[in-house]
Amino acid sequence: MPELPEVEVTRLSFAPAIAGAKIRSASLNKPLRWPLGCDVTQLEGKTVLAVRRRGKYLLLDLDQGLLLVHLGMSGSLSFSRHLPAAGKHDHFEMVTSQGTLRLNDPRRFGAVVYAGSESDPVAQKLLGKLGMEPLTDDFDLVEFQMGLKRRKAAIKQVLLAGDVVVGVGNIYASEALFMAGIRPTTSAARLTRPRIQKLHAAIKTVLARAVEKGGSTLKDFTSANGDAGHFQLEAMVYAREGQPCRVCETPIKSMKQGQRSTFYCPTCQK
Repeated sequence: MPELPEVEVTRLSFAPAIAGAKIRSASLNKPLRWPLGCDVTQLEGKTVLAVRRRGKYLLLDLDQGLLLVHLGMSGSLSFSRHLPAAGKHDHFEMVTSQGTLRLNDPRRFGAVVYAGSESDPVAQKLLGKLGMEPLTDDFDLVEFQMGLKRRKAAIKQVLLAGDVVVGVGNIYASEALFMAGIRPTTSAARLTRPRIQKLHAAIKTVLARAVEKGGSTLKDFTSANGDAGHFQLEAMVYAREGQPCRVCETPIKSMKQGQRSTFYCPTCQK
């Protein structure tokens, strides 16, 4: 599943190229996770002003309204002046004066939703409960600490929930907890201020590094211009069960938390 770094890498790979583009046509193939929210032909003639990100959502600001794009479990965007003919898993396409934006999503858990503004109830239903953005100055340490102190659940699960800090998905939660030396099963409410401070810094470091490396390509993720990510090659614990810890050489262990695989070092993480 594309996580925050993959979504940010996708944004960076096409945002400059599509800014200022006028939408010439748009089309939908099979239904996605949620309805578009307008007749697809109503997008024609609108101009794409910019592309932002909120959590795992891409926000395409239009001169009238905005499009919220979510990549779901298996989605990816392509943007080019010369795309091949659409295939059976290409479910949304927007032809602009500067190139064609296409959403490919084999499992169709992704979405493209139109809203009149970010304050529109349609947009607020998707964005309104998201936590702090970890790659901005809004990721406040005190607010992060207060948010964790209100949660008794395991810290890994709290990070994945996205209401305290947004976008720290499964891969990067495991990596940040390793960097901070925190066992994934530790109750969030029991973490001391020094440990929370380490985790706060680790989240920022891990996510920034993942963006720098183009995200993680575990199956088929690529950016909008077709580039694969390479962060997975330097992961410390994720998907390394049984392999020696890169720090202490203890075999990495895995377990299930909320039906997701968690990887950790039993020696380095307490």
